[in-house]
Amino acid sequence: MKHKEVEERIVGNFQRDEHMMILVFAQWCVNHDLDPAAIYGEAYPNQTENPALQHAIELTVPKDESEEIADETLLGVLSLFGNEDLAFVVTQEIEKRKE
Repeated sequence: MKHKEVEERIVGNFQRDEHMMILVFAQWCVNHDLDPAAIYGEAYPNQTENPALQHAIELTVPKDESEEIADETLLGVLSLFGNEDLAFVVTQEIEKRKE
């Protein structure tokens, strides 16, 4: 495999995995009666229009049709992709739920 092909494959895999992370986030929000776009906007106020997030929101299912997504799972996935700001806002929502 040529260097360019390897590079393209790596980039493609990362983008696919990033889309999966966004979908996990969006579904977690739906499962907890939260608006994914609003939560995302709190973390990244300068990125209000995010096509990947909008696409993920379209792919979510009602919470009664979804598998549970553990808080720790979501936080781990967000951390893996370096989304510390979003993880911080999610952590705040988790704390609100526990009150």
